[in-house]
Amino acid sequence: MKFSRGVSFQGFKFTGNQKNLKNQLKKILSSKNEVIKSLRKSYKDSFSKKKISNLKKYSEISLIGMGGSSLGSRSIYSFLNEKIKKKFTFFDNLSLINNKNKIKKNKRLNIIVSKSGNTLETITNLNIYIKKTHKNIFITENKDSYLNNLAQKLKADIISHNNFIGGRFSVLSEVGMLPAELMGLNPIKFRQLNNLIKDKNFIKSLISNVSNTVSLINKKKTNSVILNYDEKSSDLFLWYQQLIAESLGKKGKGIFPIVSTMPKDNHSLLQLYLDGTKNNFYTFFYVKEKSSKKIINDGMLSKFEFLEGKSIEDIKFAQYRATQNIFKRKGLPFRSFLVNKRNEETLGFLFTFFILETILLAKAIKVEAFNQPAVELIKIETNKIIS
Repeated sequence: MKFSRGVSFQGFKFTGNQKNLKNQLKKILSSKNEVIKSLRKSYKDSFSKKKISNLKKYSEISLIGMGGSSLGSRSIYSFLNEKIKKKFTFFDNLSLINNKNKIKKNKRLNIIVSKSGNTLETITNLNIYIKKTHKNIFITENKDSYLNNLAQKLKADIISHNNFIGGRFSVLSEVGMLPAELMGLNPIKFRQLNNLIKDKNFIKSLISNVSNTVSLINKKKTNSVILNYDEKSSDLFLWYQQLIAESLGKKGKGIFPIVSTMPKDNHSLLQLYLDGTKNNFYTFFYVKEKSSKKIINDGMLSKFEFLEGKSIEDIKFAQYRATQNIFKRKGLPFRSFLVNKRNEETLGFLFTFFILETILLAKAIKVEAFNQPAVELIKIETNKIIS
């Protein structure tokens, strides 16, 4: 089923209970929820193009943030890398800091992101990494916090982080769209909700997908395995992994999202998928490339001469189709996304689909999508130990 010129979607091959999901989706879409607002073209970013126009002169940009403060921007950068002329470096783990990553005076722009303004790892990284002489811009809540106080001390620009949008849902707010703007991309093109809610196929597929996922959960299938055939989408599924895990993993419930790199994992994990325990369901994800290297080896042995003239794309797509055929024969539950165009609109569609799916799933299994209470326990305990 095609949602747009960019994406084709095939859902699970059975029908779950869709009772109440249509009404729930209508309530979600008509709510004043700031996350939903950020998916619309009318969302007002807390930065103006005029204010950041002078930042576009920087060709090398570093983004310091953890989890949702970084993963959305990183997904955009990886997925649309061919369109982006600037170099972005992401500091989203303490182990990434080393001397080679230190920068020279006035050579790069630093973007520091933390909703709370008190994220321990972000504070650690920025204290090692940034200098007063650098050009620094902070994205954080408008409240008393370490980041706010530091930004004022450094006389750095502060962009207000929407108080009502958590990190993992923030990709289409200023958290993801300011970096996207500096990448030379158009934030308006990412915000696809206005178009998608008019598409009956999109609404039907979203509801069907959620109802079928709930049915799978009720059958004790709680491992969601992403079979990703696109290297440039690896960061997208790390973003998705956080979205699903933190939003649904509560009250003894949830889905365990596992990202599997294909076709490499045909030679390590596929045996388990096909013949092991049956507590998994699967998502195939493939992006068609316009061009890829071809095999031109004239001296190839006759047994594999059928590969002559074939491209990497040809071989990979054949594996994608073959694996789906075997999954069908085995009766394994799967859905698939086939991406035909790599652009802002397509990625905006994927962000929107996964965010709405997650919020609706949370409603269906009766958990609160927007908090992460257990994570706060680790933060508190860490601060006790290190203080």
